[in-house]
Amino acid sequence: MKKYLFSLLVVLGTAAGSLCAQNRHQLSSHILDISTGAPAPGVTIRLERLTADSTWTPVAERRTDADGRVRDFLPVTPEADNRGVYKLIYETRPYFTARGLESFYPFIEVVFEVSDSSHYHVPITLSPFGYSTYRGS
Repeated sequence: MKKYLFSLLVVLGTAAGSLCAQNRHQLSSHILDISTGAPAPGVTIRLERLTADSTWTPVAERRTDADGRVRDFLPVTPEADNRGVYKLIYETRPYFTARGLESFYPFIEVVFEVSDSSHYHVPITLSPFGYSTYRGS
């Protein structure tokens, strides 16, 4: 019986690990609206990659969830090499317009480099007339 339970745990653990690996992503973002002290839901974020000929190629487009997060940019797969220069484009004007506010920045572009296989988190704090960003964890 113990051998059976151990085998079952190994199989389930392997399957769970495999599912987790399939759902892993190398890049995430988070928007906090510092004018309200709350997350910024429903903001469109586009991800683009710089090509060898110095043009930007669309990679993905997502909307922030209720917690102001996008968790699933750049899937991690055995064959993926996500190294390169990217930019996240935050479509901020519609977010502020929906709240009856004017904003100075119609969109925000954050350019950064993925240089290895670690996780990259790019959060921004935002208000109608300013923003700040950093590499998070």
